[in-house]
Amino acid sequence: MSQPVLACAELFRFEDDVPQLLGSECSDCGETYFPAAAGCTRCLSPHMKPREFGRRGTLWSWTIQAFLPKAPYDSGETADTFKPYGVGYVEMDCGLKVESRLTVAHPEALRIGMPLELTLIPYRVGADGAQTFTFAFQPAMPAEQGAEHG
Repeated sequence: MSQPVLACAELFRFEDDVPQLLGSECSDCGETYFPAAAGCTRCLSPHMKPREFGRRGTLWSWTIQAFLPKAPYDSGETADTFKPYGVGYVEMDCGLKVESRLTVAHPEALRIGMPLELTLIPYRVGADGAQTFTFAFQPAMPAEQGAEHG
């Protein structure tokens, strides 16, 4: 499978066509950042190293984005074509909270603490007709099902 066109390719590493979130970690104090940071805001160290955060987390908080976001949001949608979507903070295993789109936009299907996994979703179509993708989190399949289907 060829790698999709990504809105921010530096946020990912692919393992067997499955995206993993990338960020950074301070080599001196261990503070973690997503997206990657050039320096640490906790201890002011310039010594940063790449850090992989994986693809699974739990829903920490959420809301429904019910109106078209203002610029610089550039999905190509208009007020007439916009569809509400979920937005949440996903707590990764290391404790880092990542703000992300959610694939679920129905309040009754979202609950704090639910397991989520990283996926890619269509974001916009470029002038050349190429589809660009961004990341989102979706409800996680149990580990044994994910191994069979993923």
